[in-house]
Amino acid sequence: MAATMKPGWSRPSTILFASEIPANEKAFAFALAQAVEFGSELILFHAYDTLVVAATETSGIRYYDTAAAARSEISHLEPLAKRAREAGIRAEVIVRPGLAADQILAFTRERAIDRVVMGTHSPGPIGKLLVGSVAEAVLRTARVPVYIVGPDVLDGAYRNFATRTILCAVSLLESRHVVAAFAAELAVQHNARLILQHVIRPQERAEVLAGRSIYEIEGDLLSMIPDEFQKKIAVQSVVVPGDPTEELLYQGRAQQADLIVLGAHGATAFAAITRHGVVYKVLAHSHCPVITLSPAMLAECGAMNEKQHQGEAYLAGVF
Repeated sequence: MAATMKPGWSRPSTILFASEIPANEKAFAFALAQAVEFGSELILFHAYDTLVVAATETSGIRYYDTAAAARSEISHLEPLAKRAREAGIRAEVIVRPGLAADQILAFTRERAIDRVVMGTHSPGPIGKLLVGSVAEAVLRTARVPVYIVGPDVLDGAYRNFATRTILCAVSLLESRHVVAAFAAELAVQHNARLILQHVIRPQERAEVLAGRSIYEIEGDLLSMIPDEFQKKIAVQSVVVPGDPTEELLYQGRAQQADLIVLGAHGATAFAAITRHGVVYKVLAHSHCPVITLSPAMLAECGAMNEKQHQGEAYLAGVF
């Protein structure tokens, strides 16, 4: 299957930084670094679901002041916008009332956004239990790549935010071609090494191998790289049995990956609550950022809807 992708997905001209208040400084640093690298416009976006309550001087009657609420939210983001402008980047602050995920998705449909960058909750038992509540809703629905900086991600400043190694989790399903092609295009843009990884779950080993060797499957993974990228990047394939999440996180650390690429499919409510889903575990524990392609993006590139494993989170790039 030939994957047709928009140029902005790998080389964004407009980046939306979805910010909480106070802002996630680590996530903002990654967003700013990408804007500088690609010469992108940077939009600092915040959605709030509470309004400032004010009182008139004469009557003392309390009322909801929407204008004051907006001014208050903007004041928190303007220092970030100033830093971006000082770095030579066009920056704009946008704030809107409403639920964060809904407003982020609505804005990406209204404006020509090429990439969403966002952080997740803080580290710790509670933070990791809730990790990605807004990010998860966005990454499964957005029609642009979503770049997520989790709580365990190392500060990229120590290596100047360079992307030298990209780890891409691929499957044996139809959507693997889109995920692999996108990762290869990213590798070309960054002049990075690309590692394609497929994990065979123990209960599926006999079915997946079916008389074939792991070496043969690794060769199949390499064939997914589009011809125009074959000679432009260094590509390695890794096929291992085991738990997809554990193996992906292990390879991310062992290969010193700077970015993980995943194709994301829907998760059940049970997986969201218990963090049994692959997405939640990767976001909670990855030492590098994760960029995802939603089911809508995969379908737009020609990937057919694929059956999910009942009762669990599913990643097109892993299973």
